[in-house]
Amino acid sequence: MTHTNLTIFHPAVFVLLGIPGLEAYHNWLSIPLCLMYITAVLGNSVLIMVIIKSVNLHEPMYFFLSMLAMTDILLSTTTVPKALAIFWFHSHDIAFDACVTQVFFVHVMFVGESAILLAMAFDRFVAICAPLHYSTVLTWPVVGRIALAIVTRSFCIIFPVIFLLKRLPFCRTNIIPHSYCEHIGVARLACADITVNIWYGFSVPIVMVISDVILITVSYSLILRAVFRLPSQDARHKALSTCGSHLCVILMFYVPSFFTLLTHRFGHNIPRHVHILLANLYIVVPPMLNPIVYGVKTKQIREGVANRFFDMKAWCCASPLG
Repeated sequence: MTHTNLTIFHPAVFVLLGIPGLEAYHNWLSIPLCLMYITAVLGNSVLIMVIIKSVNLHEPMYFFLSMLAMTDILLSTTTVPKALAIFWFHSHDIAFDACVTQVFFVHVMFVGESAILLAMAFDRFVAICAPLHYSTVLTWPVVGRIALAIVTRSFCIIFPVIFLLKRLPFCRTNIIPHSYCEHIGVARLACADITVNIWYGFSVPIVMVISDVILITVSYSLILRAVFRLPSQDARHKALSTCGSHLCVILMFYVPSFFTLLTHRFGHNIPRHVHILLANLYIVVPPMLNPIVYGVKTKQIREGVANRFFDMKAWCCASPLG
């Protein structure tokens, strides 16, 4: 099958090149990528299991954290296995519909994770600024509606992207110089005007994410003002420690994403393989680090992990095979 100069309306497959310019290093790059992916999936899975099994973690804060962990698993699983298939087995082909599906989930997870971080910031705001009203403000029905709003907003923002891609004719090439499909990268292969794709694909999700950042910043400004008004240093330290892990996760999510976005938009002198390498790191490094950060900085999660470990060890020792 010829992969270039196609003259069909929709190609049967696209061809993902991986990381152009670093083909000779694909096998070596696959090793840290695979290890980080395994760490991300296992770490977030353990986090979800501990939150489900530990009754003392059945609180809104940890419910949102489990949503974040699930989002991280889906984001990395949507992209990394295909990248590893390219690096290891030279499996470059991806069906058109599979490519569009990958575009959808990559962008939905990005917008969804931003909304989850905003919900977590709101949780911390209520817990610190209005602790006496926490149980009445963040009831489980309210938390459920927030979760539904996060899912609905992410779906509604990104779903039009499918139609924006489906309407395009592809008659030039089906080669994508990337390790996974993303909206503008696919749209640029079309032999038609993609102005709508560029404006919608860039402005709408980014505006929503920037609005999330602004609201998170406002929330933490109010949180810090309330913390520094506390009478004792111990109270201030305890309040700040409950926000420390969340702030680390916020920085790990937004700093690389905006850096990647700005270098992609304005870093025209940066080699393409650097852009793609950064994009691959972005979809696996934060998901890998998030459970580690929460595990290290949150006492309840550390204790939950330890309890699950000792329970499993006791079960293994008590079993006939132990």
